[in-house]
This record gives sequence, structure tokens and C-alpha cells, in this order.
Amino acid sequence: MDGNDEGRELLLISGMSGAGKGTASKVLEEFGWYVVDNLPLEFVADLIDHMQGAEDGPKRLAVVADVRSLGFDEHIGGLLQRFDGRPQAKVLFLDASNEALVARFNNVRRSHPLQSGDGLIDGIQRERKVLEGIRGRADVVVDTTKLSVHDLRHRLETPFGDLGFDFHLTVESFGFKYGVPVDVDMLLDMRFLPNPHWIPELQPHTGREKPVRDYVLADESIEEYLRSAVTMIRLAIHGYRREGKRYMTIAVGCTGGKHRSVAVSESLAGRLSGLDSVDVHVRHRDLGRE
Repeated sequence: MDGNDEGRELLLISGMSGAGKGTASKVLEEFGWYVVDNLPLEFVADLIDHMQGAEDGPKRLAVVADVRSLGFDEHIGGLLQRFDGRPQAKVLFLDASNEALVARFNNVRRSHPLQSGDGLIDGIQRERKVLEGIRGRADVVVDTTKLSVHDLRHRLETPFGDLGFDFHLTVESFGFKYGVPVDVDMLLDMRFLPNPHWIPELQPHTGREKPVRDYVLADESIEEYLRSAVTMIRLAIHGYRREGKRYMTIAVGCTGGKHRSVAVSESLAGRLSGLDSVDVHVRHRDLGRE
């Protein structure tokens, strides 16, 4: 990209087979991205140069590159180099648990592209190995294991839907008993706080309701904890911006993801919402699962 490409965005979409790249592509098209899929990778560089050099070229260009792509092994390294150090060029990686991927392939009754006559799980494990470098390079990783199509759209809307913010921050509550989210940058554990679950009059309520919120935030240690968390997050945002990354997810966990993590996530997001040019979004992953 050169000076003529100022304001234009470039996105590489990759990830595990069955993790939802096709669905993500359709969502991104709704957000105004021009998405190119299943093109031999030796032609992708020329395509990017042509589209971004044309006066009427798309302002937001997304290219899907995965193990299905012809020439993947030979050309993916060179393609990734085009994204290094360029604030307007991002990498999105779609992931899911092995169990979820197996279930999805079984539901559609098709084989994995790297299965090669072995078991389905063998193909999935081979693909994880092949893609580990891209996953590590990704600016945004989305775990679709427990996401509906609506949830996926919501997750992509924060980093890729709104052009008006310099930095996108997601605060996500969750329950440890349902597993720790894999697509997070910082994790905060609220299990040190008294649990409203054991208070009969509070147990039916959630951390979004005033009785539970007041109970959780009344703990003598939480104010200092939240101030320290905000300081850490602000320092991390500064570092992320310096490194050219514009997306960050904070996971806030408690046992079930209903009371403490929800109340603290809401409070933390409120404290962060005043940061300059930062779009703060709150998501409660496990709320309603009990």
C-alpha cells in the first residue's frame, strides 16, 4: 500500500475449516467489505495492488486464505508480509474447539480438507499445526465454538463494522465452569469476591440487576482492584497502539458467569468508556445458561 491508499483497509481472513469463515465473510460484506474467496494465492498480491491502486477500488478489501487455497504453503508467507507494520492491514482468524469442528463436519457429512484418508480429528490437528503461525500473527481471533450467527455478527461488528473509533475494546464476562475463552488478551478472575449465588434473595438475579450489582461492588477490595485494572488496561492499550494493534478483549470470569463477572464487567466497561477514541463493548458469554 502507498500514499494513494490512505483510508483504505485490507483484511486477511483465515482460520480453521468449519470455524465459520463463510459466515464471517457474509457478515463483513454487510459491513461494506469487498470479500474475495478461493482465489489462488499467487494472484492475490496482484489483485490487492490492482484494487487498491484503482481510483474506484473498494475502500475495504478482505481476502480469504486458508488450507483450501491453491498455493497456500508457497505464498502465504509473502502475503502475510504485506500486513506487517501497516495500521490499515489486519488479520482475522476464526477458531473453534476440536469437538465443535468434529460436530460441524459430521452434520454436513463432508471430509476435512487435510484428512487424507485418516480420521477427522487427524485432519483437524494437521490444520492447527499448519495455521499456528497465522493464528499467532492475527490481530483479531474469534472463537466460534459457542457463537450463534447473531453472536458472530456482533463480535465482528466491533472491530470491523464501525469506522469511527481508533481502538476497539471488548469486556466479556464468562463462567469458569463453562471454560475459559480462548480469544482474549487479558483475563480477570472474580472468584475472590463473595458469591451472591449463596444468598437466597440474590441467587435468582444477575449481575446486571441492582441488588446483585450493589452486593458485589460493596466488597472492600473491589474499588482498588478496578482502579488497578483500569491502569493496566490503559497501559496495554497504549502498547497495542504503539505496535499497530487496535483491538483488545478483556475476559472477566467467575464460577458461573451470572453474578460477579457480569457486575464487574459492567462497572469496568463504564470506567473505560471515557477513554479517548476507544469504542467499549460489553458481552456476557454465559449469562442465561443456568
